[in-house]
Amino acid sequence: MSDKVKYELEFPIHASPSFLFQYLSTPDSLGEWFADNVNSRGKVFTFIWGDSEEVAERLAQKTDQFIRFKWQEDEDPNAYFEFKIQVDALTKDVSLLVVDFAEEDEIEESKMFWENQISELKHTIGA
Repeated sequence: MSDKVKYELEFPIHASPSFLFQYLSTPDSLGEWFADNVNSRGKVFTFIWGDSEEVAERLAQKTDQFIRFKWQEDEDPNAYFEFKIQVDALTKDVSLLVVDFAEEDEIEESKMFWENQISELKHTIGA
């Protein structure tokens, strides 16, 4: 099994960190843009798309700053996905950083997935 490669994508978002964080961390809000439906029990989140579901564990979070998940199916012990909120010290511009891992030959596809999801997020929150 080959190790996955870490990559990051940055998206400017016109929203306050606290408003944005809610959409990255609560099941109801994640269900509005990331998946068809999201349920959570403590740190375990179930993401549902049509007939398929994926389960992820919330590994860490810091309110209004970042949240990190790990897919339970993922065999790579180092892999996770994370939403990180960055605020430019001077301009106060807000960016959403998506950190994820993918096989070398799946990175482009994976990036396209995130670009679609984040454009859905922006549409949902009017950013």
